[in-house]
Amino acid sequence: MEIRSTTEKDLDVFVDTVHAAFGRFPETPVEGGGLWWSALEMDRCMLALTADGRPVGTAATYSFELTLPGETLVPAPGVTAVGVLPSHRRQGVLSAMMRRQLTELRARGELLSVLLASEATIYGRFGYGPATYTGQLKVPRHRAAFARPRARGTAEARARGTADARAAGSVEVLRRAECGEILEEVYDRYRRAQPGALSRPHRWWAVRAGQPPISPAPRYIAVHRDSDGVPDGYASYSIESGTLTVDETIATDDAVFTALARFVLDHDLVSQVVFNHVPPEHPLRRQLADFRAGEVSGDTDWLWVRLLDVPRALTARGWFTDGELVLDIDDPFLGEHDRYLLTIRDGKADCVPTDRKPDLSLDIGDLGSLYLGGTTPSTLVRAGHIRAHHPGAAPLADALFRADRSPHCLHWF
Repeated sequence: MEIRSTTEKDLDVFVDTVHAAFGRFPETPVEGGGLWWSALEMDRCMLALTADGRPVGTAATYSFELTLPGETLVPAPGVTAVGVLPSHRRQGVLSAMMRRQLTELRARGELLSVLLASEATIYGRFGYGPATYTGQLKVPRHRAAFARPRARGTAEARARGTADARAAGSVEVLRRAECGEILEEVYDRYRRAQPGALSRPHRWWAVRAGQPPISPAPRYIAVHRDSDGVPDGYASYSIESGTLTVDETIATDDAVFTALARFVLDHDLVSQVVFNHVPPEHPLRRQLADFRAGEVSGDTDWLWVRLLDVPRALTARGWFTDGELVLDIDDPFLGEHDRYLLTIRDGKADCVPTDRKPDLSLDIGDLGSLYLGGTTPSTLVRAGHIRAHHPGAAPLADALFRADRSPHCLHWF
């Protein structure tokens, strides 16, 4: 078997092969673009070929930036289009492509990679761990009244949806085709401050690759503007059979999110509103007068993280508690085993090899789950994935790995 990089000439073969791997057929091109593969970077794709040159496997990465705790931005290759033809599965093709890909990413100097897992059982063995989570919130419109904020007379109260908050801005409804530049600019401001968020390169917006509101699928966009008329949030939505479904709500602060949520919840001729991609523990459910009106469903993993250079990755993110922790890290897929002393002072980390006794022993995938602060070390200790070598290790690790904000990613790739 041969694994080789691709060029633009390989696009059709690559697209046909990955679709065959998933048992699907490529969509028919439409005016205005919108094909998911139109954003592929062919110099970052690979094909697995049989001895006689037949393509049987694909893998690729996109060029993204990932926002870390502390609002640090780092390059993050987004692994995508991974597939093996049914006739060649369980023959080592996938493992060979993943090993080749990780080796190439390290050679480029990448400190981590990310992906969305089609199945939760596939990528753990390659060192990826689930790091952000998302869900769906359904609210019947007749039970959508907001509670009166109890923290009166504060900015926080206004952010929770009082009349003052609504008076501070405005909402305008536009068609998707009318506001592409607004969406791109507002999303970019949002993702730079949100841990776990990925960039959406201009190329994605230009070729309209992905899911709504990037794709050309018809959508209405509720654009929120501040008191100066500057766009600072949006909600992309559609209505079918009495259900208003929000693809994503992008807001630069909680007050803007609340204003957009109230706007769609007040929409006439709608029986229920479904918010997709709601972060865990989002306050919207508690803003409702009837707490039980908000039905949470579809709770699932989203962004998976794989560390490629542990010291560089750990020193890149922001930290919010001082302390020291010795991590014994096993990377079975790449055949590596290392031990590091992580020292945090004044929000900065130092990570160096050590022979000190470990506080925690863990798999590289578990470290990926902890990295953005969306999973606590004590949870993985209790699950039997991480070994704590003394009673104080897990609480200390919980304090160190916490993030300034809960990580969340809603970009599909």
